Amino acid sequence: MTAVCIYAGGLAPPWNEDMSDGLSLRFLGATGTVTGSKFLISAGHSRLLVDSGLYQGDRELRRRNWAPVPGLTPDVDAVVLSHAHLDHCGYLPRLVRDGFSGPVYCSPWTAHVVPIVLRDAAHLQEEDAQYAARRGSSRHDPPLPLFDTGDAEKAIALLRPLPYGRNQPVSGMTVRLQRAGHILGSSTVEVQAAGGSVAFSGDLGRCTHPLLAPPDPAPAVDALVVESTYGDRRHPPRSLHALAEPIGRALARGGVVLIPAFAVDRTPVLLMALRELMTSGALPVVPVYVDSPMALAALEVYREAVREGSLEIRAEVRRAATDPFDPGELRLAHTVEESRRLNSPPAPCVIISASGMATGGRVVHHLEHLAPHPRNLILLPGFQVAGTRGRALLDGASTLKMFGRYVPVRAEVAGVDELSAHADADGLLAWLRSAVSPPDTCYVVHGEPGPSSVLAARIGTELGWSAVLPRYAERVLL
Repeated sequence: MTAVCIYAGGLAPPWNEDMSDGLSLRFLGATGTVTGSKFLISAGHSRLLVDSGLYQGDRELRRRNWAPVPGLTPDVDAVVLSHAHLDHCGYLPRLVRDGFSGPVYCSPWTAHVVPIVLRDAAHLQEEDAQYAARRGSSRHDPPLPLFDTGDAEKAIALLRPLPYGRNQPVSGMTVRLQRAGHILGSSTVEVQAAGGSVAFSGDLGRCTHPLLAPPDPAPAVDALVVESTYGDRRHPPRSLHALAEPIGRALARGGVVLIPAFAVDRTPVLLMALRELMTSGALPVVPVYVDSPMALAALEVYREAVREGSLEIRAEVRRAATDPFDPGELRLAHTVEESRRLNSPPAPCVIISASGMATGGRVVHHLEHLAPHPRNLILLPGFQVAGTRGRALLDGASTLKMFGRYVPVRAEVAGVDELSAHADADGLLAWLRSAVSPPDTCYVVHGEPGPSSVLAARIGTELGWSAVLPRYAERVLL
């Protein structure tokens, strides 16, 4: 018998601690939203946190980063990270600031990328606190960051690389990672304890990812927690036409193409796509700037993975004799002065800059200068969370608030899903089907309410599984 349980959100009812002798799971993030992933597993006196992510997007969600997390205390035994995106690892320094000092398990390449992400996040937190102090816009005196560079460095020191397929004992539980194919180092997480088992998809990648090998099959477990970012849609077949057409149009009219892009994975994939388009003649060869310290550091990690022949990299990329990330006139903006000059480029060019949803970083300065001019193009190559500038642009905003003032948006705005690193609904269902036996329950998380509900319904009708949309802070027995 199948069941699809759809909850309306809000805080779950109190948990009866007397029921917690067995294996239990508490959903402390990524419920009704695509950010803030945190899942607490308890078995007797052992507690394991899978992912420790920041909330991003609208103010109400971001406030949760500052609030106590229901049931989460810093004496958890360990943390396991599925991958290095901020909404999966960015809360870790705050957990450390509050007293956590246990091991943090992750794949070897995630251990390379997480330090880049956390150091950048700490720097931005410190900058935001300094800005609030100058503006007097905080209720606190002095304004404090959510965490600082010292917290980030302490968190980085706790990282423990765990190779794929190896069973790792963790305080009476066993953890195993497998490839998720989303970004370099991304993993699915399987946990066994107290005679039960649960697995987490993390963010699941696409089988057609141009750089990374496909995800490994889903494990056979009692409970399966699956993301649903694109749970209500199908990606179009991979074609670079949707990318080439607006870029070519903007360059032909003498414009600048500004691409807010996630530093990890999206920037390397964009460079590969631009290389293909420019070497084939589909686009003219123009300077392509990467303007993000974080993206430059992540790009070097990706180059290292290619050089070392990592099995996470597709075989055809490993065998290539040339740099897969150089479109022909690749230019790296290392300094602040180099970045400032890109606010008014002298000739048509492409600028790739973080952050991917235009919530902060150097790309906001470029938006301020480039968005008012109709000849330019703002290209958004991935999912945009509600409440971000990227989402506002996709929704047709005619002005954006930046640095305390409103800036007109007259540039062309285009969004493309062809480069998304997330599996679509069919990809998610295909991964679920790859499990040799079905779970007792499939929990659908990491999606906005609409996509999550659609995916849960398809899991029930097409796979015959019980599918549930858990509420924030809800706790269930496994």
